[in-house]
Amino acid sequence: MPFAGLFFLTSGLYMGWSLGANDAANIFGTAVGTRMVSFRTAAIISAIFITAGAVISGAGAAKGLGALGAVNALPGSFVVSAAAATTVMLMTRAGLPVSTTQAIVGAIVGWNLFSGYPTDQEALTRIVGTWIYGPILGAAIAFALFFVVRFALNRLNIHLIRLDKYTRTALILAGVFGSYSLGANNMANVVGVFVPASPFIDLSVLGVTLTGTQQLFLVGGLATAVGVVTYSRRVMMTVGSALFKLSPVTAFVVIAATATVLFLFASEGLEAWLQGMGLPSLPLVPVSQSQAAVGAIIGVSLAKGGKNLNLTVLRNIVMGWVATPTSAALLSYVALFFMQNVFMQQVYV
Repeated sequence: MPFAGLFFLTSGLYMGWSLGANDAANIFGTAVGTRMVSFRTAAIISAIFITAGAVISGAGAAKGLGALGAVNALPGSFVVSAAAATTVMLMTRAGLPVSTTQAIVGAIVGWNLFSGYPTDQEALTRIVGTWIYGPILGAAIAFALFFVVRFALNRLNIHLIRLDKYTRTALILAGVFGSYSLGANNMANVVGVFVPASPFIDLSVLGVTLTGTQQLFLVGGLATAVGVVTYSRRVMMTVGSALFKLSPVTAFVVIAATATVLFLFASEGLEAWLQGMGLPSLPLVPVSQSQAAVGAIIGVSLAKGGKNLNLTVLRNIVMGWVATPTSAALLSYVALFFMQNVFMQQVYV
């Protein structure tokens, strides 16, 4: 790969690192916050299964994101990804679980405005729609799952020591599912803008062929893993303990509900099965994992009577959701201007 292609890909690595630093916190934040799973264990599991989900199932949501606007020049992809990553990083430093989906969508819209390409309104509506019903769906699943789990525990009457062991195992398994779903759904936010102008070519190793797109997702997955290990602890504690005090059992409910939301919007197999049965299917688009997690926490809170929900923290999180796409779009537009007029790089064709 030419050096220029490698250089322009660095913003995608930065975006992957930001995803790991911020969104991975929503997978294990509740488990770490309740001290059922150590940060080290959470980081290792997240790193492995986020990468696996990215390589195996990441392409589906990337297609939905690509419909919003195909960034067709590597310098443009570099700027869009860097603008989104910088926005996420600023929010992360504030300890807020913001949406990488909102950041990359805002940055792509900024590129569309600068380049003069139209923003696909249908694709934008599909993605923005998930910002509304994503957290609602997360809350609904968590609300229902809470009562299912409580009913099962009351019927089984498990000893507290054994329950602690089972809960820890359930949290880890839910974290595996959540990490895989995060890689499958949100990796489109990391490297999706590079797909139309991918610097990679298909590669065959020991009879196994990795397409250029799969290589992009592998690189993005590895960058995300680094973000998990190096910088996700602070946001884990915000999600895990500041918004609403969770018990280990309700922590499992939140992780499972969040992972289910991500999976529903990332599975090409599920989409094909639903369409084959003549049923409506959910769009394959990157959804806000942060919003799904916060929605799940609210769902648990409502199931327990709506008490003890920290409305101040919730207000700050929602403000971050509003500011993220706007800030990313503005930053992307300004940065594209400098890239093209100061650094003389063609940001669109």
